[in-house]
Amino acid sequence: MSKPTTKLLRVGEYAAEVEVELIEGGAGWPPYLTVEDAGKLDDVREALRVGDLEHAARMARVFRLTPIEV
Repeated sequence: MSKPTTKLLRVGEYAAEVEVELIEGGAGWPPYLTVEDAGKLDDVREALRVGDLEHAARMARVFRLTPIEV
């Protein structure tokens, strides 16, 4: 059984919402990601790290974080 969810990544001044499937039940330590979804998270993280926002935006919703001065 799988359940769609959103994982949030933060790299420097960027954040990304990545849609993945969590697999529930079975042996091991559920819930867990498929190999493809784990690779997708890695690809988005690497794209943000090198500043390739266009590539990251094809796989996720990308945001620029702005600090708030108090």
